[in-house]
Parts: sequence; C-alpha cells; structure tokens
Amino acid sequence: MKLNNYLDIHPEVESAINDKLPIVALESTIISHGMPYPKNIETAKNVEETVRTNNAVPATIAIIKGRLKVGLTSKEIEFLATNNKVKKVSRRDLAVTVSQQLSGSTTVASTMIIANLAKIPVFATGGIGGVHRGAENTFDISADLEELSRTNVCVVCAGAKAILDLGLTLEYLETKGVPVLGYKTSELPAFYSSKSGFNVDYRIESPLDIAEILKTKWGLSINGGVLVTNPVPKSFELDSIVMNDAINKAINDSNKEKITGKEITPYLLSKINEITKGKSLDANIRLIENNAALAAKIAIHFSKITQ
Repeated sequence: MKLNNYLDIHPEVESAINDKLPIVALESTIISHGMPYPKNIETAKNVEETVRTNNAVPATIAIIKGRLKVGLTSKEIEFLATNNKVKKVSRRDLAVTVSQQLSGSTTVASTMIIANLAKIPVFATGGIGGVHRGAENTFDISADLEELSRTNVCVVCAGAKAILDLGLTLEYLETKGVPVLGYKTSELPAFYSSKSGFNVDYRIESPLDIAEILKTKWGLSINGGVLVTNPVPKSFELDSIVMNDAINKAINDSNKEKITGKEITPYLLSKINEITKGKSLDANIRLIENNAALAAKIAIHFSKITQ
C-alpha cells in the first residue's frame, strides 16, 4: 500500500517539503495529556508561531480518526485539547490506532516515526522520556530511547524529563549509540533547570555545527537519531533542590495511588505543577518555545547544506 493511504500532510507543510524549505516537527501529547485546557491550545499555537517567527514551517503531528496528520488545523488542535477520548500513542500503539480509525496524540517516539515517514528530519519537544526511577524493579523505560537509536530524526529538547533517572537514561543512550549534544552547555539540562550533575557527550556552539553533524552521521549511513539538549531559559529556570523535593513527593503520591505505565508521566507533571503552584508549567511552556526556536535554526541550516 502507498504511504498516502495513511498519511495526510497539511498543504503548508507539503508545499515546504516540495520546495525543500526548513520544517520543524512538533508532538501533540502536550496538547492532550501534558497541559490543562486552555493552556494546551495556547501553547500549541504559540510554539507553532515560534517556529514561523524563526523562518521555518511548523508541522504538529497527531492521529485523527485513523489518519496520520502532519500539520494540524486550528480545529484539529482544539479537538485534541478538548476530547478526553484521545489516546496517548507510542510506537506499539500506532498500527492499532490507525487500523481501528481512532484518534491519538503522539509521544516523542511516534512523532519521530511519522516525521521520518514525511521526511522531516528536525523535531522539537519539551523533554524526552527515559529510564524511570526504580526501573531496576519495574523495567519502566520509555520507547523514546529505542526510537532515538533507530530513526533518523534530530530531537531538540531540554533534556530528559526531570522525573526520570537521568544517569541511567544517559547510560541507555550511550549503549544504543545515540549522540547527546549540549547546545552551548557541557552539562545535561534537567528539564526545569540547567544543571543535572551529568555531562553531555559533546558541547556544540552553533545550529550550523549541529546541522553538519546530522548531515555527516546520516551521510555515513549511521542510522538513528541525534539528541540535542537545550537548557531552559535562565529567567524561567527552577531551583534543582526545590524541584527534586517536588518530584519525590509526586512519585511517592503516584506509588500510593498505584499509577503505572503511560499514565505515570502526565500524572507526575500535573502533581508537580500543583506542588510548585504553576511555576513548573510556566517553565515547561517557555522551554518548549525555546527548543522550537533552536530547532528552526537547525532546520534552516540543514535544508541549505543538504540541497
């Protein structure tokens, strides 16, 4: 079967693909599972506008009634933001969601897959999933890490989500051969804060250098993604000690309530926002916009050097 039997590309995005213009893929989990209404709609539109302001074309990705959507209309964004039956879709869920004509928001892993199908090499998100705390007992490891090892997409983020075991996440990425680049930083950002105590593999100073690394890696037929970590803007950075206390409290609450699987991340993010009186949500929004701006710059350089 042809790919367009499954894929709907928004005319603006399709035109950009045909003209080899810079495009930034964006995930949709933040719309349906990551933020409360109406902040979710507002953030989705602001992130798209950030990409446009930085001279690239946004392509928010989701699944609507069994169709893989690359680029959403305002109506589709509102549907994701207000429909509580929208599923959170990762790699394992894609085929079932499409074949059953269901609707879903895409995680980092599934956004990477769909972006790659549409030949969009640069993707901006907030933070990736990773190895959860206590994974030595639960084996709870995000599919995002496996996807980074196999799919040729550059993921721009503020590090792995701070609720995770950052050290083990880095170890997993190393085992899978995924380069972790720090944009103007030698230290892995910890999502809400710029400091984690862990080093990235390489500090890179410019979007052009990152684009050159992508071109070289894939030109050498070394399959898999590249993780670009971009610290949260300093004016929205939260104290790491305060955040760790909030995270530990949220994790304890989740254990008491026996929250597991794909429900754990949205639960923890909501709890942390409650504990920090909204400061974590503000930081989350700003870091996503910051990542979208950097991704646009990388996409611009990549499109120029690969034409």
